[in-house]
Amino acid sequence: MLKGKNAIITGGSRGIGEAIVYKLASEGVNVAVIYAGNAEAAEKVCIKCKEEYKVEAKAYQCNVADFSAAKETVSKIKDDFGTVHILINNAGITRDGLLAMMKEEDYDAVMDTNLKGAFNMIRQCTGLFIRNREGCIINMSSISGMMGNAGQSNYSASKAGLIGLTKAVAKELAPRGVRCNAIAPGFIKTDMTESQANNDLLKMIPLGTMGETDDVAEAVVYLVNAKYITGEVLRVDGGLAM
Repeated sequence: MLKGKNAIITGGSRGIGEAIVYKLASEGVNVAVIYAGNAEAAEKVCIKCKEEYKVEAKAYQCNVADFSAAKETVSKIKDDFGTVHILINNAGITRDGLLAMMKEEDYDAVMDTNLKGAFNMIRQCTGLFIRNREGCIINMSSISGMMGNAGQSNYSASKAGLIGLTKAVAKELAPRGVRCNAIAPGFIKTDMTESQANNDLLKMIPLGTMGETDDVAEAVVYLVNAKYITGEVLRVDGGLAM
């Protein structure tokens, strides 16, 4: 069903994004991997996709928080791939700190990348989706955006904003055959979260373990294939936020 489709994955050179790239490529999807700074890592991901999964794959450096950069990058991807069918807004950063001491630039940086970055990419891809009369957008939210998390007011706000953006985009673009959903991961094993794993944390998770990046990637493939689901937020959290 997905073979031959073209997907953009932001933040696709490591962690959850890397797992999503491989999962889509294994389904025959051609992948445009957007990365912020690590060109070597992004290129390794693309090489694996081409050699192991026999799909087209190309890396693009882009600061998704920059509207003009997002526009230029999507234009390059259109030239290289012809069109886009799937957009995965996975790029995200953290600048954690207590609210009383949080710097303005730390709040702005997180909002600009996590929320405005998703808007920028959706905005630039929408014309392609409308012309194709099809499209699938998946925004990577978080249970922090559903529950809030002390020390993460900026991150929680950005991820909650993604849920609102998802629902608004879903309603606006549904008549054009375009679906928009969100995924809300819980504690997933990545380089960023490995140091947070402890017994107290695991006791909070009903299933008793942290998730794997592949768990999120599987949810992405499910939503890409789910033709009658839009405006939904799918938790991948071991029951933590229920």
